[in-house]
Amino acid sequence: MFCKITVSACALVVSAGAALAESHVMEVNFGTNWVAQAEHGGYYQAVADGTYEACGLKVTIVPGGPQVNNRALMLAGKIDFSMGGNLLQAFSAVKEGIPLKVVAAHFQKEPQVLLTHPGKVTDFEGLKDLETMIIGDNGFQSFYQWMMADYGFDAGKRVPYTFNPAPFIADENSAQQGYITSEPFAIEKEGGFAPDIWLLSDAGFNTYATTVETMQETIDTKPDAVKCFVEGSAIGWTNYLYGDPSAANALIQEANPEMSDEQIAFSIEKMKEYGIVLSGDAETAGIGAMTAETIQSFYDKMVDAGVLEAGIDVSQSYTLDFANTGASLELQKQLASK
Repeated sequence: MFCKITVSACALVVSAGAALAESHVMEVNFGTNWVAQAEHGGYYQAVADGTYEACGLKVTIVPGGPQVNNRALMLAGKIDFSMGGNLLQAFSAVKEGIPLKVVAAHFQKEPQVLLTHPGKVTDFEGLKDLETMIIGDNGFQSFYQWMMADYGFDAGKRVPYTFNPAPFIADENSAQQGYITSEPFAIEKEGGFAPDIWLLSDAGFNTYATTVETMQETIDTKPDAVKCFVEGSAIGWTNYLYGDPSAANALIQEANPEMSDEQIAFSIEKMKEYGIVLSGDAETAGIGAMTAETIQSFYDKMVDAGVLEAGIDVSQSYTLDFANTGASLELQKQLASK
């Protein structure tokens, strides 16, 4: 394996874990929150091109799935890192006294969207005028509560989302939840039209997503491993989105043979188009960056919406010691500007 990054960028990630690499290559496991897909591409890229190994880690990616709870495996000490969804899980961990922390956020924007038929509404607030909001239980208990509190959406218009796009396709007066990398593709294939996309983060739902969580004990006992994984992942994401992702895609399809080339290409396109990975704090501090201000702002919104109770010390849910080192910045400038 070899490092498909510039010499100077390689030096950054190598120096991040120099002490680790000089002693031996440490084996760690990273559990994703779903089956292998382009939304995990940066991690597969860092495995495929040797970025993790450059700073002393041999990373095994453990795919999630409907019968797999990698977060629980991390809590039980079976894996070293797990992929979180958004910050709500980390806030709940603080409330429950679980000693884990978010060490990076590789999605600056939550990829959750609402979809409408083409031209049906002209702005986010216009969604309120539709007759039906197709929203799953988890979404109703989280982002839809925020939509009701901040925008005045009607709980009575909500019907459950069953991960079947047929009801939405048949009803022009409906909106359906989804991920920007997934449901729009399915609707184009099954419905024969490209839906209009309304990204919740652009309307103010400002949580980070695709977080990397680890236990406080791992941070205390293996800080070089945490640093290597976080910085290697940032470089992996840069190469995946703006370089040659073919080796990573081969690993993704090996782990998930049902993942098509067309779906992968669509997901990469949408992540780039909407700034899911590279926008906001990541533009100045590197992919994976976080700020205390953004995290506190999102928590305050969730309290105001009644999703979370007041009084949680959310500063205990994360650390900024690893994510804001700028390890990917030089590579971002070289590749993302092309």
